[in-house]
Amino acid sequence: MKSSENISDQLVSAFRTAQHVVAFTGAGMSAESGVPTFRGDDGIWKTFKPEELANLNAFMRNPALVWEWYAARKKVIAEVQPNPGHYALAEMERKFSSFAVITQNIDNLHRRAGNKNVFELHGNIERNYCMKCGTNFTNEYVLAGAAVPQCTCGGMIRPDVVWFGEMLPEDEWEGAIRACRSADVLLSVGTSGVVYPAASLPQTAKLAGAYVIEINPEPTSLSSHADVFLQGKSGEILPAILAAIR
Repeated sequence: MKSSENISDQLVSAFRTAQHVVAFTGAGMSAESGVPTFRGDDGIWKTFKPEELANLNAFMRNPALVWEWYAARKKVIAEVQPNPGHYALAEMERKFSSFAVITQNIDNLHRRAGNKNVFELHGNIERNYCMKCGTNFTNEYVLAGAAVPQCTCGGMIRPDVVWFGEMLPEDEWEGAIRACRSADVLLSVGTSGVVYPAASLPQTAKLAGAYVIEINPEPTSLSSHADVFLQGKSGEILPAILAAIR
């Protein structure tokens, strides 16, 4: 997509009359910053099986293996930077009186770019907590010590991310639902639309009357239901939208 190509007057008008705007983001947006995806051609599940790493039973059975993998992933994510799409969303939050980011990503790039109202459905890899007493720990703490970090209470520390088989954080999910039900415009950015219940959120917004815009390199199951599908990179399209609505 070239700069403002396919950004229609109708799309611009939807933003200019909107009071509540929501961005729903997935792995494709982070991939543009260099964060490995789970399901793409270069996805990390091509090498590792999710059942071996990202569930509680696997962690209890072999915490050293799980921590080795997460330590490597934490270091990779610490080295990447927000891309122009992240910064465009942060600028939109400053522009609109009501703006929320709902993300399936755990990399904290939205907050690092400047967004403040962020619902993290799958947790945040920069956080960790003790499974016994709930004390929070930074990445610096867990990466500086033993291969399997422990709390002073003796409990094991785990990444503050949602593993397979676990429920989404209730407060984050309920906040996301409220945001979608009140949205006038919803941007669905870089998400495959196959991970439920998160994948239901654009439809929730659509049913509540929102103007739904999908931004993705390839069409998804949402594309035919969205008001407009913009094919391409979020790092190019989101800044173009921002420029058009200024």
